[in-house]
Amino acid sequence: MRRLVCTLALLLIPALPLSAATRASGEPSTTTGAPRFSDAEIEQKIRTKLEKSKIGKDGFVAHVKGGVVTWEGRTAVPQHKGAATRMAKSAGAVRVVNNIRVNDGLKPGQPLHRAHVEGDSE
Repeated sequence: MRRLVCTLALLLIPALPLSAATRASGEPSTTTGAPRFSDAEIEQKIRTKLEKSKIGKDGFVAHVKGGVVTWEGRTAVPQHKGAATRMAKSAGAVRVVNNIRVNDGLKPGQPLHRAHVEGDSE
């Protein structure tokens, strides 16, 4: 029994410093030592990066509120969606909501092209 109590104590002691990272409100501390930028700063950094990037031609729109960047727009290049997420994070976003839709270059309402294979019909 004594061995069990000692084992439990050894397992619980390392968890004590983690509880110090909890605020009085019960929420975990989000302080990581990295500087937190204002919404205006994040938005300006994104604008500057978009001007220099290929994805700037896609016409994406970024909204920033509370450090959260929300992307809107359409692209025919799937990699541009990921690039927008990385761009927002590198600009200082704490979270990114990426609502960019990837299409295959078709205009809205245009029917999809289906693959058709022609061959011997024996």
